[in-house]
Amino acid sequence: MRLHTIAALSLLALGVTACEGGGDPVQQALRDASSERQAATVVDGKVSGPAPVDHAAMGHGPAATPGNQAFAASETEMHRLMAEASGETVDEAYIAKMIAHHEGAVAMAQVALRESQDPEIRRMALAVIDAQTREIAEMRAWRPAE
Repeated sequence: MRLHTIAALSLLALGVTACEGGGDPVQQALRDASSERQAATVVDGKVSGPAPVDHAAMGHGPAATPGNQAFAASETEMHRLMAEASGETVDEAYIAKMIAHHEGAVAMAQVALRESQDPEIRRMALAVIDAQTREIAEMRAWRPAE
């Protein structure tokens, strides 16, 4: 079975789910993006892992919009920190990578606060900063069971 067949089946299943769930276009877009990132590449009967992410299609690169460009530095830093984060165990690596991920969310929320005039966006950005900061503290306080 080839990648395009797997992706088509995944999208078909997601389409049925969207219709059953009221067809929320935002939720459908999130499901589609997740499906594309998670689709396994199958060649000659061997699974080679997740399909590569097309960053240009996500607004990175030369076709980036002014809105995407506002977040480029914080996204790049988050991805760098996540790639560098590590741990001896899956648990330790998870905590290290999620701390970097949450710090990236805080940095993006700070961009939104600085650049957005929309009161609802500003409210959501403040809520993200509050929640993610608490979760970062919780993760930093976590210690493996002995």
